[in-house]
Amino acid sequence: MKLEAGWVPVALSASIEPGTSAGAVVEGSEIVVWRDNSGKAHVWEDRCPHRGMRLSFGFVRGDHIACLYHGWQYDTAGQCRYIPAHPSLEVPQTIKVPTYLAEERYGTIWATTAREALLPEIDAAMGVTPVRSLYVERGADDILAALEKAGVGNFAGNAGTVELGDDRLLVAVQVVSPEKTAVHIVILGSPAVNAGAKQKHYAQWAEGLRFDLEHIAEVA
Repeated sequence: MKLEAGWVPVALSASIEPGTSAGAVVEGSEIVVWRDNSGKAHVWEDRCPHRGMRLSFGFVRGDHIACLYHGWQYDTAGQCRYIPAHPSLEVPQTIKVPTYLAEERYGTIWATTAREALLPEIDAAMGVTPVRSLYVERGADDILAALEKAGVGNFAGNAGTVELGDDRLLVAVQVVSPEKTAVHIVILGSPAVNAGAKQKHYAQWAEGLRFDLEHIAEVA
């Protein structure tokens, strides 16, 4: 799914700590996922308007993110507020980074440009426990087909639940390119019960899934 079409999972919440940023790709579009020091997550185009440097290479200071190249600083609305080489300059309002709508749900950061889009409805009343984000050298359709073939997947669009024994996982799929997919996985259940051994178990399960997908020529 493209950002213009609906909500796309772009990172696990636990992987983006306050004051940090990370780059990601959705359908070939480079984005930066960053969290200000208050804990709020933001998703933007990963490009400084000045010279095109990736903002994911930069650094977060309070509620601003600064470009690594020349230190231009942007507020949480994407507006440039400070240029170190011209500290007294009133920065033109036209210097702004394109931003996406961002929301956190089910231990996952989601982004879109479609204001009317609805996030998937998943029962997570008992909390969530992060497992990992997995990058697979196969298309998203292959991954969904493999889960459905195994009889454990229940998907609507790019996210769904997987039943494994008594455990229930949320698997959210981010298309990186036609041949590469990011799979974000959480356990639907309290960390007090699932943290530790179960996280490790399902991280290994995910690695096995990736191995199978990347070494099977065709998913029937």
